[in-house]
Amino acid sequence: MNQTELILKYMEDHGGITPREALNHCGSMRLSARIHDLRAMGYDIKMELVTVKNRDGRKTRVSRYSLNG
Repeated sequence: MNQTELILKYMEDHGGITPREALNHCGSMRLSARIHDLRAMGYDIKMELVTVKNRDGRKTRVSRYSLNG
């Protein structure tokens, strides 16, 4: 399975994906590029900004992608 397929499966199984999840679970450092690929393949993907804690424990906002519908 390539990174794009892994990201799609992760979104299906977990309801969405953040850049950290993409790196840790799919090995992708370029989530937005893989989302672009999925959209080009016809998948309807929405993006929302969510607040998470970074590795220092401070709050930061990141993109979270999920399948629409």
